[in-house]
Amino acid sequence: MRQAVRSGWARTWDRLAASDPGLLRLTAGLRTVAAIALTLAVLGLLRVPTAQLVAGAIAAMVSTFAIREKQRSGQAVTLALGLPVALASVSLGALLSQRVVAGDLFFVALIFCAVYSRRFGDRGTALGLIGFQVYFLSLFVGAAPATLPALYGVLTVAFVCSAVVRFVLLPETPTGTLDRLRRAFRARLGQLIASQVELLDAGPGDVEKVLEDLRTRTARLHETALMIQGRLEDGTADEATARLLQRRIADAEIAAERMGLLLLTARSAERTNTLTLHLPGAPLPTGGELPVRDEATAVLRRDLEALRLLVLRPLGEASGTALAQVRNRLLGYREEENLPKAAPAVQDVFRGLGEAARAVLGLRTALEGPQDESDDTPATARSREELEAEDAAIESSEEEEPKEPEPAGLGRPTTRAAVQVAIGSALAIAGGELLSSQRWYWAVLTCWIVFINTASTGEILVKGYRRLLGTMLGVVAGILLAGLVGHHTWTAFGLVLLFVFAMFYTAPLSYTLMSFFVTAMLGLLYTLLNTYTTAVLVLRVEETALGAACGVFAAALVLPIHTDRRTNELLVTVLERLGDVTRGAVEQLSGGTGADLVERARELDQALADLRAATQPLTHPITPMRARRATARYVVALLETCAYHARSLAATAELLPTHPTIAADPRLRQACGRIMHNIEAIAGHLADPRSGARTRTGPSIASMLEPGTLRTPRYGRVTDRVLRHLQRLDEAVSGLGRPLGVSTAAQPAT
Repeated sequence: MRQAVRSGWARTWDRLAASDPGLLRLTAGLRTVAAIALTLAVLGLLRVPTAQLVAGAIAAMVSTFAIREKQRSGQAVTLALGLPVALASVSLGALLSQRVVAGDLFFVALIFCAVYSRRFGDRGTALGLIGFQVYFLSLFVGAAPATLPALYGVLTVAFVCSAVVRFVLLPETPTGTLDRLRRAFRARLGQLIASQVELLDAGPGDVEKVLEDLRTRTARLHETALMIQGRLEDGTADEATARLLQRRIADAEIAAERMGLLLLTARSAERTNTLTLHLPGAPLPTGGELPVRDEATAVLRRDLEALRLLVLRPLGEASGTALAQVRNRLLGYREEENLPKAAPAVQDVFRGLGEAARAVLGLRTALEGPQDESDDTPATARSREELEAEDAAIESSEEEEPKEPEPAGLGRPTTRAAVQVAIGSALAIAGGELLSSQRWYWAVLTCWIVFINTASTGEILVKGYRRLLGTMLGVVAGILLAGLVGHHTWTAFGLVLLFVFAMFYTAPLSYTLMSFFVTAMLGLLYTLLNTYTTAVLVLRVEETALGAACGVFAAALVLPIHTDRRTNELLVTVLERLGDVTRGAVEQLSGGTGADLVERARELDQALADLRAATQPLTHPITPMRARRATARYVVALLETCAYHARSLAATAELLPTHPTIAADPRLRQACGRIMHNIEAIAGHLADPRSGARTRTGPSIASMLEPGTLRTPRYGRVTDRVLRHLQRLDEAVSGLGRPLGVSTAAQPAT
């Protein structure tokens, strides 16, 4: 019974970890709610008025969510600096509340400084946010000079309670966060393998749905890998450990994605294009026929489930004779003589199983250290030797690539955003006061918020639309809740805590949902302040619409960064990173000197993530430009395909010094020449459409390598896998030229 309960809890925890990688959303929501609850408890014992309870709740929320630094020491310093900033801000808000012109001018200046401070990193961002939000707090609760002493005490209590929750009740360390992210990676890897099992079993009517699940879970696994890469430096003891974990995470991700491609190929009459995994709605090749239900297929299904078991087995519980036998069997598929008799495409899946098992073994070794080797077969022993040789080859590098100089003046993103939001806020103040001399600050708040984490006019437009929609829905909820709760103070505060948690838990998933919970919460706060009316909530919708319009107007006319320009800049960055990874991998596979390919691949993934976020205005469901939406989705999918093949080449190149079956081949340099030329031509066209850059076409990569001279076995000097990745990368890069308007020329004879 106890074992069943423990297993059930482990499965539930894995699902939670998979849905919320690192439990970051859960932790953020719980910490903020706990800080507010503790503040309200202390202030309730002191019997302060309701208005001061509201001020304390808002201050506790701001002092908790504003701090984003990863190290505890940095968080403590920022929190300590935040209190005097908050005291100064509430003082100025109270003193200037009766001086309309001076107060408005100061508010605009404060907004400019709060946005500009983002250039100073996480601490500057946090202090700017605290300064702005506490000034807003003073307007919301109607602070006056006579109430300042009491407000000083309330703010101090809120900041102290926030510190107690952050450092005592719900402490968070970079190591703990990284550990939870690794668990999330393992859970999502298990989910992806489960989708692959479903793909193997799916009938003709179910295959499209299963394929969509496969795409979604592949993307989620990659998302978690990116989150881990962003926290390795702070969450590990040294650079060598960070590099080792980064390498093992990358190996497992590539092996899992390759398994999906091999299964898709086994279901079809031709080799599957990688684009099938990355482009939503892409059809399965040749309709996705079911494989023959023979003995090999039954064994394949059993071993996929066995691989999933190895992945999901809790760390420290992966021992035992049965599990050792499963691991040995899967690793045995790396040897040609152990492959079952089956069609070539199905045999490729078994080879992929062997490589995935090796990646899981490497990941567990990196996380847990040396394991029991008493039950190892020769194939497993060889895999361990390869992993140990790779681990020994990973050395920390002290050299850092020179950083690109930041643009100066108005060319700096933080300066441009500060000017835009200051002008937009000035318009929002003027228009907001025409709507209401008492609630005008809602327009300013919306204008401020739509600029946060946005970099183009299109992103601001989409964010403004989402905030307005969420606000309208929240007003309806606020009206209903205000009628139900009435003046039951502590019931209303309980609902406020629930909405705060929901706000932070849903924020990364849906900005509309977050805005809904914010507005519903504000309806309750207005009830507590005895200022609630239906007209007040309707006014909030009007002020929100005005603030969003002012933000879009300022973004479109004041130092604008149009979506096309932004996406083109990010496209060029992605292509440059793609070229760096490809060039470095091929150089190493050709016998050249090694490079930090894992770090280059990480930079490529991050650049691609930035591009994906920037294209949201183009791919949003409400965009009227359907053709551009389809083009943007196709280009991003092609780039994700390119990134997959480049990562795979980099992973293979890093095996070169230690893997006994891979050797350098100098001819790869020539074969890679066309790929590099096409990448540079597309980047040049995006940077200057008048440049006349043209992509090249020509013979396949395999034919360029003079196959008549290749007298090596399947896993000899140039492996089939390297050739496939180069060929697919060549095709994907060439395919990018068409939607981006780059003309093509035949490759000159050599």
